[in-house]
Amino acid sequence: MTDDQQAITLPILKVEGLTVYQGNFLAVRDVSFELFPETDTAIVGPNGAGKSTLVKAILDLIPRRSGTIEIFGRPIARLGSLRHFLGYMPQNFIFDRSFPISVTELVGLGIGEREQVIGDKKNLLFPNFWQKHTEKTAAIAAALHRTNIYRLRNQTIGTLSGGQLKRVLLAYCLVTPRKLLVLDEAFAGVDMQGAADFYALLNELKREEGWTVLQVSHDIDMVNRHCDRVLCLNQTVVCTGKPEIALSPQNLLATYGPGFTRYQHKH
Repeated sequence: MTDDQQAITLPILKVEGLTVYQGNFLAVRDVSFELFPETDTAIVGPNGAGKSTLVKAILDLIPRRSGTIEIFGRPIARLGSLRHFLGYMPQNFIFDRSFPISVTELVGLGIGEREQVIGDKKNLLFPNFWQKHTEKTAAIAAALHRTNIYRLRNQTIGTLSGGQLKRVLLAYCLVTPRKLLVLDEAFAGVDMQGAADFYALLNELKREEGWTVLQVSHDIDMVNRHCDRVLCLNQTVVCTGKPEIALSPQNLLATYGPGFTRYQHKH
């Protein structure tokens, strides 16, 4: 077993004492939790609770005031080649809709050029141009088929609906092997049926790929039905545990405060 493979058998993510400021505002305070392989954990809480700030800090996209973050057994700053096993879908994918990049081209960017270290020599995973081109084309096609958007492969991304774009971003994460997928309100801007279909696809891929998922969500009902664990956040961790425990009326009241109404989907 290589060092990289051994690292991934450890807790996938370990956060200890994480505190983050946004300017002078204390956004996240003393947050600690762990994720274990092939689990699906949702972060829930009211608007302004620090959910997106927390995941951005975990991914080292914004600075933290204090605390430690380990992904695949390594500090986030020393993730190195293991970063390729980390996928991220932001809440808002902001881009110029007139930019002429196709679905195929965007998904292909998820592959990049990875290197494999053998002894003291570095080797490209694709040793020559034609093998690289052939394997990349096949990987893109497979990702588009598995996310049911192969028919959109030649469209420019500016012509896509919100739901279609979410699937393209999922294909981007799928096109190369991942171990941890971080979703920040992945279903924002998608209607109820689209969100349900996306959740079903995500659960299917999670099982097939062995993904560990960390997601921010406002949909308590979906979280209750699809996630293994829940972290209730309101600046700090209010509670964490299985959905039937973390989403109890008492814990939701402590997290959201009075006046919170839990919406139930009709089946």
